Amino acid sequence: MKTTTEFNKNELKYWIAFNQLTVIGPIRWQKILSYFPNLKTAWQAPIQQLIQAGLETKIAQQVSEKRQGITPDLELKKIEKLNIKIVTILDEAYPKALKQAYGCPPLLYYFGNLDLNNDYCLAVVGTRKITPYGQRVTQDLVKELAGTGITIVSGLALGVDACAHQTTLDSNGKTIAVLGSGLDQIYPSANRQLAQKIIESGGAVISEFPLGTPPYKSNFPLRNRIISGLSLGTLITEAGIKSGALITGQFALEQNREVFAVPGNIYSLTSAGPNQLIKLGAKMVIQASDILETLNIKSAASAKQIKEIIPENETEKMLLEDLNAEPLHVDKLVQCTKLNISLVNSTLSVLEMKGIIKNLGGQTYIKLR
Repeated sequence: MKTTTEFNKNELKYWIAFNQLTVIGPIRWQKILSYFPNLKTAWQAPIQQLIQAGLETKIAQQVSEKRQGITPDLELKKIEKLNIKIVTILDEAYPKALKQAYGCPPLLYYFGNLDLNNDYCLAVVGTRKITPYGQRVTQDLVKELAGTGITIVSGLALGVDACAHQTTLDSNGKTIAVLGSGLDQIYPSANRQLAQKIIESGGAVISEFPLGTPPYKSNFPLRNRIISGLSLGTLITEAGIKSGALITGQFALEQNREVFAVPGNIYSLTSAGPNQLIKLGAKMVIQASDILETLNIKSAASAKQIKEIIPENETEKMLLEDLNAEPLHVDKLVQCTKLNISLVNSTLSVLEMKGIIKNLGGQTYIKLR
């Protein structure tokens, strides 16, 4: 698999150029990537070829028209001038958790360190109008969670988001901020210094939006799907009943991720959201251990070390690629890997002794997180 670092600039500039076309969403991106041998060919393709690739006639016409005003070389120079990094969906470094989410972005722009594939990430989101109660709850929970080595993901907004980021930094933890604007337009401006601290501390500030994209209101639901998509679960500490944080929680459910909520005063408008989520089945959280137990994490730091030293051989690698939090029968593993069943069984036994996987009985296994 070719990675972005292996792309020459002549290829990468077409990724950047295509991402300027707002009519090309994640699904149409996949059609283009599947049909054309490379994006240079796709960029230069006539309308009829774009239609053959699966684009609607109207969309193909729009692509043909809009690309006339885009110069790929110029777009690449803008990225290089700001020292922005890019990871594409074809990269091994692309966050695996996000890649599993429906409609994941084809590329991400970022500052900092986006190496998340050995991390255990948890989204922490909530109201911009944080109360003293919400601040205390967020600080107490995030401090303990970050202390275990969990990476905290949020949206750099005022209120709960900023509190989660800052508390993680104060705890010497790692945090990721996802923007609803281009990286050259950090929003809100009041949190620009916080964004810089996140980058300097080993975290990252990321966006799927091209340079020059303002923080349009319509961008934030898209931003929220990335926040939840990067994470094992989403924690809402304080939010109104119509808060964008609840949209993040909804995305988490659709992505088959956990949703956690902190209960609050029934007369408080900023606790109405979490209280409603709990009523609908979200996991009620009153201490960090409620989250750690649900995610089956004792210490993310030690678990990360385990993940980094395995797999020890190709068989372990193949099995671990197929195993996840959903129970999987050994017959299915044999079918997926095409390995001998005796080899599969012996390797599963070794992985279980290492504490990497768990036998649920009946030859059914899950990967521990």
